[in-house]
Amino acid sequence: MTRHVVATAGHVDHGKSTLIHALTGMEPDRWEEERRRGLTIDLGFAWTTLESGRAVAFVDVPGHHRFLANTLAGLGPAPVVCFVVAADEGWRAQSSDHRDAVAALGIRHGLIVVTRADRAPQRGLEVLAQAREELADTGLRDAPGVVVSAVTGAGLGELRETLDGVLAVLPAPDTSARVRLWVDRSFTITGAGTVVTGTLAAGNLAIGDQLELAGASRTRSATIRGLQSCGVPHTALEPVTRVALNLRGVPREAVGRGDALLTPGAWPSTRLLDVRRATGDPLPQLPAQLVVHVGTAAVPARLRPFDDDHGRLTLARRLPLVLGDRLVLRDPGSVRLLGGAQVLDAEPPALRRRGDGGRRAAVLAAMNAGGDAAAEVARRGAVRADHLRRLGLLTDVLPADIEVFDGWWVHRPAHEAWQHRLRAAVEDLQSRDPLSEGISRGAAVDLLGLVDESLLDIVVRDTELEQRGGHIRSAGAATGLGRAEAPVSELEIRLRANPFRAPEAYELQALGLGNRELAAAERAGRLLRLRDGVVLLPNAPALAMRALARLPQPFTTSQARQALDTTRRVAIPLLEHLDSRGWTRRLDAGHREVVR
Repeated sequence: MTRHVVATAGHVDHGKSTLIHALTGMEPDRWEEERRRGLTIDLGFAWTTLESGRAVAFVDVPGHHRFLANTLAGLGPAPVVCFVVAADEGWRAQSSDHRDAVAALGIRHGLIVVTRADRAPQRGLEVLAQAREELADTGLRDAPGVVVSAVTGAGLGELRETLDGVLAVLPAPDTSARVRLWVDRSFTITGAGTVVTGTLAAGNLAIGDQLELAGASRTRSATIRGLQSCGVPHTALEPVTRVALNLRGVPREAVGRGDALLTPGAWPSTRLLDVRRATGDPLPQLPAQLVVHVGTAAVPARLRPFDDDHGRLTLARRLPLVLGDRLVLRDPGSVRLLGGAQVLDAEPPALRRRGDGGRRAAVLAAMNAGGDAAAEVARRGAVRADHLRRLGLLTDVLPADIEVFDGWWVHRPAHEAWQHRLRAAVEDLQSRDPLSEGISRGAAVDLLGLVDESLLDIVVRDTELEQRGGHIRSAGAATGLGRAEAPVSELEIRLRANPFRAPEAYELQALGLGNRELAAAERAGRLLRLRDGVVLLPNAPALAMRALARLPQPFTTSQARQALDTTRRVAIPLLEHLDSRGWTRRLDAGHREVVR
């Protein structure tokens, strides 16, 4: 069975709930106060099946301006709108509010229904024309229209056929998409526990599924214990449909309207948004403090305009939002809608320098609100594939100029620029300071502005650079030691004559060989440094093994010292070095043997 969800919209007391009752036979108003006053206060729900077999669930929203937040919670997740205007009253104040909400949310599918035709039989077509004119700047500009009377039943058959036609041409929902179910109700059923409801617009749900509950204070795990749609139990459901989920592991007080149930690990969570104005006044004319409505959530936010059309919103709480999401902006001091905005970047860069706002506006003006992986990778230089997936941008086809390394999508021009800058920096350092061991990894990350240190390994790959000891230098770089060349050569001559007569500290100081010079000589393969300041030639361990192998096994430290013609200061660090290489084995406190 094909399922659909339709939300109502329109001025208070224009017959939205009455119309839903006439279509479904169900009373959408849930509260006794609503039925007593004849005034919808909160969201109502009803459903029916059309002659085509399409199942339709209606979300009935309040029309009164005092309950605009509830109205936006109903419209936010809705893919289709039934816009209602009464024939006897025509277009009214809240009609305009709901029109502005439809425009801000970018809703493109629906129909216009002129109700209460029995009260003004001659005005139906006139009011329909008026409604079309008012909706001309919204996605409902070409929506079909019907004049009806829920009291007499006139036009209801045509309405059902028209609604069926609207639903027939809707794009098919993505059943393989990740789930983001905005919660519009939460309650407890005795013996079942916590139940939440919402509109499943994409993805699928099944009993036993693990979900993430993104709440106002924290994110927690939730398991689907039971699943219903329109009062009927199901083991699994596909979009688009109204769903009720019995959740395991979630106390009633931990979930409410505005929270979202998500595919685990599939959505980013953000408090910072760069946006583009979609409807309403220029952003500098709006108050700095706003309420942002998205899905069923209503969150206080601070606005920083960059120009008339672009700005940054800082939300009071984290929400699972991505590029392209539509927001409604409301004045917190009243019920007035200020306009709509579209998310351009849910992970914008920090703005620290004077003029950053203007520069950011220029970047945002060139961005595609629809978003694509190539543009996002080009903008950032490199993005992890799993993060692109969370942003909803990962594609099966690799865009041009994108390379994939170790789970990163890397922009080829940025990759080449990073390699060029790093090579130039390394060569410059080595020409200025031949004794340098190279650029440290941390300095290289800062130099290139990389978002993650692991990217540095990708940059160094396939270059003439090598990493050693946490530093990057030219592979096979010239081993010249500059001013240390002469004293190192002199020390080499002395050690060739007496391989195990390591110089004392004062002798090294007299030669002008400090730690820095000795480290450079060791990197160049000219010297070997052992502990306690012992400096020998690199072939000293091999020469020592020849002498030790001629000793009776096992041998003492004293015997080794005599065989090597050296001091205890040199012998002990050298023997420990041989032990570490597995060439000798220490048997006890005083004996070793050569490992055969």
